[in-house]
Amino acid sequence: MVTKRIIPCLDIHNGRVVKGVNFTSLNDAGDPVEIAAAYDKSGADELVFLDISATTEERDTNLDIIGKIAKVVSIPFTVGGGIRTIDDIDRVLKLGASKVGINTAAINNSDLIRQASDKFGSDRIVLALDAKKKADNSGWTVLKSGGRIDANMDALEWAIKAVDLGAGEILLTSLDCDGTMDGYDLELTKLISENVSVPVIASGGAGKLEHFYEAILIGKADAVLAASLFHYGELEIMEVKQYLHQKGINVRL
Repeated sequence: MVTKRIIPCLDIHNGRVVKGVNFTSLNDAGDPVEIAAAYDKSGADELVFLDISATTEERDTNLDIIGKIAKVVSIPFTVGGGIRTIDDIDRVLKLGASKVGINTAAINNSDLIRQASDKFGSDRIVLALDAKKKADNSGWTVLKSGGRIDANMDALEWAIKAVDLGAGEILLTSLDCDGTMDGYDLELTKLISENVSVPVIASGGAGKLEHFYEAILIGKADAVLAASLFHYGELEIMEVKQYLHQKGINVRL
């Protein structure tokens, strides 16, 4: 039985961990290195570090913070935001990141996924897929530039193409649900999970224990990611794991 993962997410803006609703209205949640170290000790399976303003500000991701995090955690961590080239990926991995998430750069040049997976291995390349329900309810559209721009691509078609190119995992975030604490987009998560051959991380909307269970059971997610709930102490990592374990989900305790 595959072990399901619980992953806290550090959204970084101006060197601080922040959290908002629908990718806006950002609130400070603390120092990223201190928070990463705390999650490492609290039972998190992995971490995700997203420099959420790097792409829109057209700058590189914050390498200084990545290096510091690598020194205080023993669990795998994924870095995204401001990753545009093979050299960017190389720098981040050499600093100690386990995987790299790419979004806008892959949309602008899909061959970057193939090049990156060929050079570093598909298991180290994560497609960060931000999606929003289409106005006509015909599916989900792909967003880029931190959710600010509609890429006019169908989310399912893009997920399948990215995996074919070599993406080894998909970090799937629903803009509609992000920060609402009303639950993950189960329909979207299930659609992507059932149509790709790589692990899917459900992101956006966790608000209570049941939401994690639903994302795995109904959404078919391989991992569940959350930010606000964990940052503000509303739920502890091990609390989520014990709950899932009692529900028959295989987790690392």
